[in-house]
Amino acid sequence: EDGVGLRSAGLKSVLVRCDFVAGGLAHRRRFGGGHGQAIARAIGIRGGRSLAVADLTAGLGRDGFVLATLGARVWMMERHPVVSALLADGLARAVVAARDDLALRGILARLTQVVGDGTEWLRQLAATERPDVIYLDPMFPERGKSARVKKDMAALQDIVGADADADQLLCAALTCARYRVVVKRPRLAPVLGAARPGYSLAGKSTRYDIYPLRKLPD
Repeated sequence: EDGVGLRSAGLKSVLVRCDFVAGGLAHRRRFGGGHGQAIARAIGIRGGRSLAVADLTAGLGRDGFVLATLGARVWMMERHPVVSALLADGLARAVVAARDDLALRGILARLTQVVGDGTEWLRQLAATERPDVIYLDPMFPERGKSARVKKDMAALQDIVGADADADQLLCAALTCARYRVVVKRPRLAPVLGAARPGYSLAGKSTRYDIYPLRKLPD
């Protein structure tokens, strides 16, 4: 399906779709700032460094796509059936568009969708399959009335709900990642779980908490 209509409390029906070809992601792909973006610095992407990144809370795949655009190999994991279907639909339409777009074809070749629970997936990995970096963007908690949340994401959050097991997912990630774990949070939100990050990169509304485990390869 080309998106689905979601209706949540206090909102009219909103079309939610995953689009890697047009709109905001297309603009960011061309003019997003490259390796200088906060997410690239948080993950550790720079120069010719090639990293394998597991995005265990992929949602509609926006951050995963940005990372693949910057050269990372990304596993995008999503367990909610509706969101997984939207992500698969977006990837399928992008594959069609990539027939005439060599650069997009290369980006998609670095993206792999995985349907399932992130903690269980990590437990099943062999030592040689462990990702270099694990990225977590758990569903943000309720925001105040003054916060500006896009209507599609607000509807999605209302349908999917919060990631109540995000603390446990962080613990599993810290035992599996080769080099670091990165957690995306609202700028003023408390840290996830009991572990304190090594350092953080904060913007106007978003913060990346970085948990270094060992030095990244050159």
